[in-house]
Amino acid sequence: MPPFQIKFMPENRIIDADSGTSLLQAAAKAGIYIKSGCGGKGTCGACKVVVLSGDPLVTGTGNLTPDQISAGVRLACQTTIQGDLTIEVPPESRLQEHQVLMGDVQKGILQESGHDLLEKFGHHPLATKQRISLSAPTLTANTSDWARLQLELRRVLKAGDKPINIPLSILKNLPESLRKAKWDLSVTLTDTDTGLTVTHVEPGNDHPPYGFAIDIGTTTVVVYLINLLTGEIDDQQGSYNKQAKFGDDVISRIVYAVEDAEHLNEIQHTVIVTINDLIDKILARQSLTRYNVACAMIAGNTTMTQLFLGVDPRYIRLEPYIPTMTSVPSVPAKDIGLHMIPEALVHCYPSVASYVGGDIVAGTLVTDLANGEDIILFIDIGTNGEIVLGNQDWLVACACSAGPSFEGGGITFGMRAMPGAIERVIIDPDSLDVSLKVISNSLPVGICGSGLVDCVSKLLGAGIIDRAGNFQLGHHSGSERLRASSDDKEFVLAWAHQAGGEKDVVITENDVKNIIRAKGSIYAGIRSLLNMVAVDIEMISKIVIAGGFGNYLNVHDSVQIGLLPDLEPELFEFIGNASVKGARLALLSQNAWREAEELGRKMTYVELSVGATFMDEYVSALFLPHTDLSLFPSCQ
Repeated sequence: MPPFQIKFMPENRIIDADSGTSLLQAAAKAGIYIKSGCGGKGTCGACKVVVLSGDPLVTGTGNLTPDQISAGVRLACQTTIQGDLTIEVPPESRLQEHQVLMGDVQKGILQESGHDLLEKFGHHPLATKQRISLSAPTLTANTSDWARLQLELRRVLKAGDKPINIPLSILKNLPESLRKAKWDLSVTLTDTDTGLTVTHVEPGNDHPPYGFAIDIGTTTVVVYLINLLTGEIDDQQGSYNKQAKFGDDVISRIVYAVEDAEHLNEIQHTVIVTINDLIDKILARQSLTRYNVACAMIAGNTTMTQLFLGVDPRYIRLEPYIPTMTSVPSVPAKDIGLHMIPEALVHCYPSVASYVGGDIVAGTLVTDLANGEDIILFIDIGTNGEIVLGNQDWLVACACSAGPSFEGGGITFGMRAMPGAIERVIIDPDSLDVSLKVISNSLPVGICGSGLVDCVSKLLGAGIIDRAGNFQLGHHSGSERLRASSDDKEFVLAWAHQAGGEKDVVITENDVKNIIRAKGSIYAGIRSLLNMVAVDIEMISKIVIAGGFGNYLNVHDSVQIGLLPDLEPELFEFIGNASVKGARLALLSQNAWREAEELGRKMTYVELSVGATFMDEYVSALFLPHTDLSLFPSCQ
């Protein structure tokens, strides 16, 4: 059967697709990425499209209403092709460019917590480039090409007895490379504890070697181009992780990856494409090629790291929750498919456990948490909350599932941090008038995580909700903003004529309850960790918060709803994208990389599902700010 033509509107983009292909798959083929928080199971309802013409096969309608179905609305993951179609993908169903947190790129040298970390660890990158001149061989000076090159490299680099290796792929072309260059060469090498390895030989030039520092997040991916000679960030690029089409969270992606033999390859290929798209944009802007890039350092959570490498992740989600590896072998770029020197090594940060990954180890490194007497609490808040507590003598870590609420998942008008997302809310407690701050100063179409925290705090402060998150309709009966819908209670943040869509943007009672459960999980994780090591909250000298969501948090509102401990505001420090900063530091310093590997081994992981401590703390945290108000004296 020949393929059918599928037209996507409003792009007017036409692709060919075979019978049985889902609209979700067809849209991805067309380069249109649709939200799919449940990974194509038909349960989240995020992948709504409108069938303008044609008759597809509908296998499920999920939570669509009869009115939506009669208007041609379908779930892209539950609708398959059996003929020519014209499909409209509305804005609210699209994965758009996120407000991606790049980190502090203004400084040429990493500075965290008052320390110049690169100076502390020493600037000795994981790859180097050396220009050398060789004497041409003669009948009497007839040393082999490789021996001649190796001898000169050992002399120039003062390598001593350190092994110098060469891959077969480079060795095969070495004779021609030397002679075409007329014995004036630039040699790129990886430099690790196990020795030096030649990765590229080219005609002599003075171009510096570069490396990629890469943060692979569940939601976003960030790439830094690092000049390995100067340590500076020469360029950067970030975008959403295209694996989001397989599900918003790591569990959905693990389920997808293991349910079919080809799915693991597909989900690995998707993240490689995501990274390479960012790499290609950087290289084009800088007038560089892949042969200028000598190494890469990856930091990501345990699941993202295994999916990046194409390693089966199934046992991460099955009790007793065991990852395939915590210490990750370095691999040549050609084995992964990254756009850089084929033989260049790609390094991955070590993990601690299934749910405390390399991104957290990277954050621990850049906070210098393990090198002082003061007790520091490090928190990375997202779909999961990863928490590290300790000092130079001990480190403990745990992870707690917050769910997708802080990323906009499970919220009526929830969305990630992208143009049109409400990120700040002010509510007049008397008139209930609302003032909003919207990303890119555009019309509001939804609300992101930082906006939700603000909103719940302001709803509580205005008496619109009680401490359990219940809407108080009787207390504000004169306001049109507070109302009961057919199946819930809701508060209007933006009227339809003020918004970017055709509907009032609202927050519902159920949304508030979802946020309470999410914040309760994070706070319960913090309390559980403190209890398990017998540390009082007053003993903590600093709370360091990392991550895209955490970077935009309002401390006051976060404390008011019980997400963060009630401590003095000056004790909170926001460090942005600690994952990519840690990747950069390890790329530039072999000592830092060794310490990162040691940190991965040093941390003690606490499994919160063992025993009743976490559940007891979680139940206590399901109020605003908490059932025990003595923990939040500033909120009384």
